[in-house]
Amino acid sequence: QVELVESGGGLVQSGGSLRLSCVVSGFTLDFSTITWFRQAPGKEREGVACVDRTNTVTVYTDSYRGRFTASSDKTQSTAFLQMNNLNSDDTAVYYCATNWDNKCPRATQERDYTNWGQGTQVTVYS
Repeated sequence: QVELVESGGGLVQSGGSLRLSCVVSGFTLDFSTITWFRQAPGKEREGVACVDRTNTVTVYTDSYRGRFTASSDKTQSTAFLQMNNLNSDDTAVYYCATNWDNKCPRATQERDYTNWGQGTQVTVYS
């Protein structure tokens, strides 16, 4: 049974950091990428970053570049999203998902992702 479980969210002060984890089961990260999405209140879900099996990372928006990065540890079946210098605009529910491809897409299309985690809430306060 395929499962993705996020953790690591919480309350953090502006300027702080968090590392989110996505533990997968039922498949291996040797062949599948993991993409991180987020959905802020009142906004559509958007792609944040993707990590492939070689730990090559694609970041999808300029506002994340330099602050967010993704990685994975195949031995732990876990993908990570490191988020630094957080601000209130980063408040959102963060999800990990897979589209069963072995390369990160140039742009994310939600419809391509068939398996999702339940999400973890990140709240940034001033």
